[in-house]
Amino acid sequence: MKKETKGQIVKTLEGVFDANSTYYLVDFKRMKVSQTVELRKLLRKNAYTYKVVKNRLALRALQDKCPEALRPVFEKPTAIAWADKNPIGLAKILKDYSAQGKVLAVKGGVVEGQYMAPERFGEIARLSSRDDLIGKIAFMMASPLVRLMRTLQAPLGNLGNLLSQLEAKKQESKQ
Repeated sequence: MKKETKGQIVKTLEGVFDANSTYYLVDFKRMKVSQTVELRKLLRKNAYTYKVVKNRLALRALQDKCPEALRPVFEKPTAIAWADKNPIGLAKILKDYSAQGKVLAVKGGVVEGQYMAPERFGEIARLSSRDDLIGKIAFMMASPLVRLMRTLQAPLGNLGNLLSQLEAKKQESKQ
């Protein structure tokens, strides 16, 4: 590979690492080409990116930003999967895909700027996504208001029932 080409790849990877605080290093050694294409399509559909990289060029792009514990991971064939916005969603997709064919293994990564050991990947994949957490918070915030509204409506509902019963009694007494 020419020196200029390597320089362009390193610049591209530097941009990726600067722009994304979350990326997972994946061992794809046992994957077939068709499986790799399928994974890329799945990730692209969900706005994630997957790229096979040369280890030396990736380390050169990371420079001093690479945690020391992550450096040994760059020894065997490596691919990088990164997320612009939702790192939990990416982790779930990688875990599900790995469980389907057992051909994919996460070797480590960085989540929100912090080193993630491979044994902690399962914990990350089990977390709730950002959208789920926002939904739970919205439900918790709206719940007291809904209860208050129901409490305020209850006397009016009871008054309506009382008036309808009173009218029914008047109808009976007239007959």
